Amino acid sequence: MPHHFTLDRDPGALRDPQLIRELMPIWEWFYRHYFRVQTSGWEHIPRQGQLLLVGSHNGGLATPDLPMVLYDWFRRFGYGRQVYGLAHAKVWQTNAPMAQLAARVGAVPFYPRNALAILDQGHSLLVYPGGGNDAFRPHRDRGQIHFGGRTGFLRLALWHSLPIIPLISWGSHDTLIVLEDCYTRVQRLNALGMPWLLGIDPEVFPIYLGLPWGIAFGPLPNVPLPKQIHTRVCAPILFERTGHAASRDRPYVEACYQRVVQEMQLELDRLAERASG
Repeated sequence: MPHHFTLDRDPGALRDPQLIRELMPIWEWFYRHYFRVQTSGWEHIPRQGQLLLVGSHNGGLATPDLPMVLYDWFRRFGYGRQVYGLAHAKVWQTNAPMAQLAARVGAVPFYPRNALAILDQGHSLLVYPGGGNDAFRPHRDRGQIHFGGRTGFLRLALWHSLPIIPLISWGSHDTLIVLEDCYTRVQRLNALGMPWLLGIDPEVFPIYLGLPWGIAFGPLPNVPLPKQIHTRVCAPILFERTGHAASRDRPYVEACYQRVVQEMQLELDRLAERASG
């Protein structure tokens, strides 16, 4: 994808509703037959108004719970109610064809100016604050909300007085068995002179079991295993103080961040218990 895309005044200009329509039958097959998705909580999404949907990433680069949530969104709200996903900018640096496809579905590089441009147009945002560290967290931590202390999404919600709609899922992390994240060790080797592949710091370096590699090292693309996925849309989280001043109040932002993480963790614990029952 051309680099100038990240500077476009309309970062969502590549969204292609016709492509989304064409993908829906494919997503539906995976939804019903491959992942056998069970979902709940969609009544928590208001019928109108802007939202900040905040999710936890699972399952490596494939993150199969993400397209399953998108399938649910489009079949309930159609293609006119636009939601854009904030994706890591390094996707555009490492895999231009995949980034181009993602942009046509509604992904934009996660730069503040892009998020603000989408909000200025009256649309909603979908963000996964944990990024690659979340998607590749070890399998033993699959039941933990892991945002790594990143509060940019929270400041955005406060500044624009947006309700946060938490999205949680269970089972997606079983589609890829992450054994360990060896990033700190590989980072030391980089400091000693070993270059990063493509010259880009991956920020995560997992060892995992999965298709098609068997055992693999590093954030490689994968084919998800056919495990059942449970998703849930949680009740909106609203904050007493909003606006620009609130978004710049660090102790307040941190308190709001902890509240979001704690509420999502409680809901994830409940979902995991029900899914395992």
